[in-house]
Amino acid sequence: MHYDIYARVVKEGEYMLENTATVRATANHFGLSKSTVHTDLTKRLKRIDENLYRQVKHLLFVNLSERHIRGGIATRKKFKGK
Repeated sequence: MHYDIYARVVKEGEYMLENTATVRATANHFGLSKSTVHTDLTKRLKRIDENLYRQVKHLLFVNLSERHIRGGIATRKKFKGK
């Protein structure tokens, strides 16, 4: 991997932790696809920065466990607005 990819991956991980962001929000912020961000944070980051990887992995687990709740809230807002 190139240095610019290393830097991007670390910036994505730091952004996600600082803002407790989701993969989708992180992808939008950096102008990347969700697939790229997910690959960066689950595969590439582990080889670059193990400590940051563990923190991001925990946040990804939290986001996964809360995903169904956020989806229900979004659906409620959608139909309440009509």
